Amino acid sequence: MMKFYTMYNTIEEAYSYLKPYLNGAKTGIILGTGLGALVQDLEISHSITYGDIPHFPVSTVESHQGRLLFAKLNGVDVVVMQGRFHYYEGYSMQQVTFPVRVMHLMGIKNLFISNASGGLNPSFEVSDLMLVTDHINLLPEHPLRGKNDDRLGPRFPDMSDAYDANLLELAKSVGKELGIKLVEGVYAAVQGPTLETQAEYKYLRIIGGDTVGMSTVPENIVARHMGMKVFAISVITDLGVPGLIKKISLQDVLNAASIAEPRMTKLIREMVTKL
Repeated sequence: MMKFYTMYNTIEEAYSYLKPYLNGAKTGIILGTGLGALVQDLEISHSITYGDIPHFPVSTVESHQGRLLFAKLNGVDVVVMQGRFHYYEGYSMQQVTFPVRVMHLMGIKNLFISNASGGLNPSFEVSDLMLVTDHINLLPEHPLRGKNDDRLGPRFPDMSDAYDANLLELAKSVGKELGIKLVEGVYAAVQGPTLETQAEYKYLRIIGGDTVGMSTVPENIVARHMGMKVFAISVITDLGVPGLIKKISLQDVLNAASIAEPRMTKLIREMVTKL
């Protein structure tokens, strides 16, 4: 007889597969495009390919390694996603956010999310690090669409504190301590995979965006649905500011991200240590 799967069943099966590797971590980290250098600072105990985990999607973006890492960062137990999933890859929002659901079942309380994004704020520069203080969700599908499972969270979760104020204050304190320049702003999420037209950049700025990207918001929504605290940081890899817009390639994004990576790695490493 065919087994009937609910979302919760699939989360439990992935969790059961990963249970032998659990390290007691309370902090999960999602590494975005071009931001994998943090892995070099990890003491990795287990590295698991996404394709080996029941119900996990597989990363199709060339810069995403597609591994779940159980490790220590500066002596602190963490779980790290080396690569993420995007709606533009053809996955549903439930698939995009599935790993965050599994992290919650594994005991993760604090979720750190990094991304590469286009700068809309004219005061920003390429390779700046922006602390995400809020977001605008322009994605065409919502990760909580469909029947709600109360075991995961409430039907109508409040999003007035989408990004944890205490984690933001910690980031600012650590940034000052380490001499790392940080800017702050609102992240606008769009579907992609095309980059924005000049009119779209203008529109996104008018409605309140400081950066634009194709990720982060679905993971944030699902994490908050389950009561996890979220910290997100954007690396500005190009500018969508009138007069400064130019054609870019994935390699341009990766190059800009690589310049910012050492600073982002230092910031996250020290924040995790101080939690």
